[in-house]
Amino acid sequence: MRLALNMGYAGTAVDPRLDFVREADRLGYHSVWVAEAYGSDAVSMLAWYGASTERIGIGSAIMQMPARTPAMTAMTAATLSELSGGRFLLGLGMSGPQVVEGWHGRPYGKPLRVTREYVEIVRAALGREAKLRFAGEYHRIPYDGPDATGLGKTLRLTVHPQHPVPIYLAAIGPKNVALAAEIADGWLPFWYSPYRGAEVFAPALATGFEASGEPGNRARFDILPTVPAVITDDVEQARWGVRPLLALYVGGMGARGTNFYFDLVCRYGYEEAAVAVQDLYLVGKREEAMAALPDALIDEVALLGPREAVAEKLEVWKASGVTTLGVVVQDLATLRTLAELVL
Repeated sequence: MRLALNMGYAGTAVDPRLDFVREADRLGYHSVWVAEAYGSDAVSMLAWYGASTERIGIGSAIMQMPARTPAMTAMTAATLSELSGGRFLLGLGMSGPQVVEGWHGRPYGKPLRVTREYVEIVRAALGREAKLRFAGEYHRIPYDGPDATGLGKTLRLTVHPQHPVPIYLAAIGPKNVALAAEIADGWLPFWYSPYRGAEVFAPALATGFEASGEPGNRARFDILPTVPAVITDDVEQARWGVRPLLALYVGGMGARGTNFYFDLVCRYGYEEAAVAVQDLYLVGKREEAMAALPDALIDEVALLGPREAVAEKLEVWKASGVTTLGVVVQDLATLRTLAELVL
């Protein structure tokens, strides 16, 4: 199992925290990943990190597909890959309808169909085997809609990529996970439980591998969850460091009935707690929602505790089938201790 560092996305201020990224590079972490929502973007941060490091991979977790055309994403991927000497890892995701329609002003559509078309176009553009042409339900290149000028020209990426660009998909629902296993090089789950994840996601992964023509757990397929991690003797305080974000995802990341993370926690066996958290969160009782999260759930999806306890939990993560552990850390001591335990 490899180690990766997930930097998330900026809050109210953009702080690159280069000391963390450079230290992860020095320690031998496999990659550093950057997210985006509706604040800081992933691409700018990855360019900054790529220019400030030597060996560590730079990955987007995620670049939002509705925010960019597939051709623009291919251009960006080729540029970051070539500038970094082949270190770029392209993580893609749909985000949720609240962000897609509320921020980007784009229709959410059918996420499975959109994702399949998007990845196919990106691969075709990067592969440069022919001029780009695609006729799909959501993407048409050249554009030939009723308001088209008719002047659209078939083009080919002018850059000749010298390095492969692995594509990862963020997915939680069974159909999305199956799609990731079918068409992507890796999968980016969030709030993954090493105790239950293998059982919960195994059917979807198997379906995807079968559809890809490579049944079984493909050796090349990278499973890279994002995991909060703190090496500490004060486990309760560490749990409260996780509660705000987990409560947001379970209780408020989407409307009632369309929250993928609420559904995931229910599939883990915490349905009663998930309902309580969501009910409290959606009426503005956020502190109560955080408190309603079971300690057991937090301990499953985060790496918290003294060095010895975390070392034992890491063995569970290794046995779960995870191939790269993407940790979210807030202190350099934890970053270094995890490297000592894993690398």
